[in-house]
Amino acid sequence: MDKKLCDMSLQKLWRLFPVTLCPPSPAYIKQYEDEKNFIGSFLPEYCRIYHIGSTAVGNILSKPIVDILTEIPHECEMTPVKDLLLNNGYICMSESADRMSFNKGYTLEGYAPEVFHLHLRFYGDNDELYFKKYLIEYPETAKEYEAVKLALCAKYKYDRDKYTQGKTDFINKYTELAKKQYLLTC
Repeated sequence: MDKKLCDMSLQKLWRLFPVTLCPPSPAYIKQYEDEKNFIGSFLPEYCRIYHIGSTAVGNILSKPIVDILTEIPHECEMTPVKDLLLNNGYICMSESADRMSFNKGYTLEGYAPEVFHLHLRFYGDNDELYFKKYLIEYPETAKEYEAVKLALCAKYKYDRDKYTQGKTDFINKYTELAKKQYLLTC
């Protein structure tokens, strides 16, 4: 086996970390709250921290990964926040001028008991909040989303990129509906 995850090909990583869907669990809310308290203990006060993704919806199957959105003001630089996250157990997976993605809980043996994806963005880059709110308010739409995810998981268990791409149209459709409905509340 490779000595580091960063040395592995995507194919090896996808085999080690397949797309799996698990039943809803209150454990995800507790994991989020504990992790929010942890990262809140070292991130600057201006950081806004939110629970996003299917584990935040609470009534649908989800990957056993807690997604966290962290927003910072536009006048701030991302690099100091990135450094704080790196110094506290997160791994930077991707970065651009206005977005960074981190993870925590991936090991050479597979998933740790708690796994997190943290999305660092500027204030207002938060479409996930609209989507989450819509799925919570409209459980029938959440169940449609769950069906899409189940079909994609069956087809792309070992290809996370295709799994994610397969959800995009559904997510975009309902995010746009949510933004029209909740524009002033998220």
